[in-house]
Order: sequence, then structure tokens, then C-alpha cells
Amino acid sequence: MNYAEAVSSLNGLVPELLTLPGGERRKFTLAEIGLLCAALGNPQRRFSSVLIAGTNGKGSTAATLASIAQAAGIRVGLYTSPHLERVNERVRLSRNGRLAEIDDETFARHCSTVFRTARQRMQDGTLRGMPSYFELMTALAFCAFAEAGVELAVLEVGMGGRLDATNIVDPCLSVITDIDLDHQEWLGETIGAIAREKAGILREHGVMVTLPQHPEANTALGEVAVKLDVRGVNAAVYMPARGTDDSSGYALEVMGRQVQVASPLHGAHQQRNVALAIAAAVELAAEKGFAIPPEAIEAGIRQTEWPGRLERFTPAGWPEVILDVAHNPAGAWALRAAVSGLDSREPASPQVLVFGCLRDKPVAELGKILFPLFDRVVLVAVHSPRATSLEGLQAAAEATGALTDCAESLPQALDVARAAAGSQGRIVISGSVYLVGEARHWLKTEAGA
Repeated sequence: MNYAEAVSSLNGLVPELLTLPGGERRKFTLAEIGLLCAALGNPQRRFSSVLIAGTNGKGSTAATLASIAQAAGIRVGLYTSPHLERVNERVRLSRNGRLAEIDDETFARHCSTVFRTARQRMQDGTLRGMPSYFELMTALAFCAFAEAGVELAVLEVGMGGRLDATNIVDPCLSVITDIDLDHQEWLGETIGAIAREKAGILREHGVMVTLPQHPEANTALGEVAVKLDVRGVNAAVYMPARGTDDSSGYALEVMGRQVQVASPLHGAHQQRNVALAIAAAVELAAEKGFAIPPEAIEAGIRQTEWPGRLERFTPAGWPEVILDVAHNPAGAWALRAAVSGLDSREPASPQVLVFGCLRDKPVAELGKILFPLFDRVVLVAVHSPRATSLEGLQAAAEATGALTDCAESLPQALDVARAAAGSQGRIVISGSVYLVGEARHWLKTEAGA
């Protein structure tokens, strides 16, 4: 199996969250990933793991923590999802002083092993069917980490926590980021119910790093933690003073030393994610035997790479373009606050939003949050079988009274947005990871950004 065949094999699997008309909804369980990993020799037991769950911020927190560990000289593996442009982005390894995507050859080799093992176990009756895309990718990451001699794997939970494939590991540390409503059809209709699913990554007598948040989430997490005798670590001590502008960084005392926090990830919401990463790093150093000095925390934060989160591009001849994967209400509010704050410091007019999202997202609510902030909204369908149609997007836009245009493709949407923004405006692209990934690729290859 070469790289193209590996990617094609993965893409040929039905997405976990797609329910076909008349079909049954997928039932999540840890049985399949457990059987698959056992057949592979349980690679997930050959390194220490940190599990990170939550609704928003878990990817940013994971990337920051992994960068801190990398700066400390620890052999790190980082597993995240979904990807923006290439599936390799999901699996990153320490290489030449930085976290780098797994190379194509290694990816194909491990993918071949995972698929072959799964088919063998299907033939002998151990597995009832082919594991899902995410389960196979998770097993692939574990194999890659074990082979590379990873000492610490930082794992972003895909969805929920209790039944997520990443939860097959026995984490030395569990981190829970901000919890809000998302994937209700799978996780529950209330924040409390969703929080209990996220709390499934906790272990008896384990450690939970988190921050005070929504009262329902706090209550649910606290109840599970007490039941399991989990020790809680409050990351609030690493939050800057309220109202701190992070554009120039801020100072914090960490492990008895002052460090300068200068994260490339901007927005007030990212201060919470950075605080969680710092608290996790301190816990790993103080209680888990990892040598992470304050200097590594400072350097790792500064060197964090996590694209598509308030990421700014200025292609020649274009207005400023900002990409952000705000795909649920909490993310949309964070984007709205960030753009409003940015405009107060760096005014841009007109402001144009290019927007598309998946149909399992609350498109009407996202529209109410974001659309009134912009002078014009360009609607475009996302390239996904789960995409909201242009008609669905238009219906959401009409309810807000926003001035809109519709585009059949992203390049067309960008042409419309560029003309509307002029030279003094700003274009924001958001609503879906898939849309942001496509836009990011297009801007780099076609616009030379």
C-alpha cells in the first residue's frame, strides 16, 4: 500500500457521524479499538499519554502542551483531529527540534499494517466489521508513536470522551477544556450530560486539569471526580488578569520563575487554553517525572503551531484574510469577540464573512451570532456529504437580515468576498474545519499567501 492507496482506503470508509437515509446511527464502543490494538501488540501501552477532552480549545491546548514538552527535549507524539489540508497533520512526531507531520512513507506503512490486521481479525471472527476511519487512524498513530520511541503522547479526544477511541489509553493526566453544547444527538441535550461524557476520560485515583466554567459542567465534572477519587488541578492560577491584551504577551509566575507568555494563538479564549497547557506541564514535571523547566514552558508556548485559529493571511493585492474554525456556538462567540476586539485596534471596513457549515451544526444559531457582525456574508456549501445546503444556509441568513451572496465554490466565494471587501476591508472565513482547510490550501497555492 503506497501513500495514495492509504489515503484512498481511509477516505473510502463511511464517516462516523454520517447517518445515511434509512440507515441506523453508528453505535460507539471501545470494543473494536481494543481488539484492534490488542492484535497490533497494544502499542498504546509503550508510552505515557495525556488525554484532552472538551468542546472547544482541546486542539489548541494539545498543540501547546506538546510544544512545551518538545521544547523540554521530550520525545513527543501529538494526535489531533480533524485535519485542515492533509491527513498526516493528525499525527505529529518530534523531529529535528520541532513537531513534524508523519511522512508519507511512514504513514502508508502503518496504514497498511492497521488495515491488514483489521481484515485478518475480521476473517477470523475477532472483529465483526471494519473499524471506522477514526479508530484506524487512532491505531495508526499509536503504532507510529511506539515505533518512534515516543515518551509522551498528547492525544486530543475526537468526540465526547467516554467512548472515544483515544480513551483506550491509560492516561497519566486528563485535561478537560471548556464544555458547551455540540454533537447533542450523540452526547446528550444538556451541558451536564455532555460534561459527563467528557469526564469519561478520568481514571480512578487519577488527575484532572481543568478550569472553572459553566455551572452545569462544573457540577457534572465534580461529581464524577469525587466518585473516582480524582485529584483536581485548577489551571486558574495561570490565567492573566481579566482584560489582559495578549497581543504583546503577558508575564506569569510558573514553578517559582517568571515566564513571558507569548502565544501565536490569539484571542481571549486562547488564554484559557494556554493556562490549561501550563498547568498540565507543571503537573507532568512535579508529579509524573518529566523534566519540564519554566524555560521550556515559555519557549514551547512561543513555538506552538496550530493553524486555522484566528490565522491571518495578507496575499499580495488582497485585503487581510482571517481563518477560524468556529463551528459551534461557543466557537462563534469567541470569533465574534476576537474580530470585534481586532476591529477596535485595527479598523477594517467593510468586513466580509465567507461561511459554510455541516448540517449537524446549529446553522441558525451560528448565523445569529456571526452574521450581524459583518457588512456582507458570502455563503458557500462545504465539500462534505454532511454539508448544509446553500438553501439551508440562505434560510439561516434570511432570519438575521444579513446582506448575502451565494457561491457554488470556494474560489467563487473568495472572488465575491475580495470584490466586496476592497483594499481596506477584511475577509473572515469560518463555519467549518473543512471550509477553512480548503481556503487555507487555496490561499497558499493560488494566492501565494
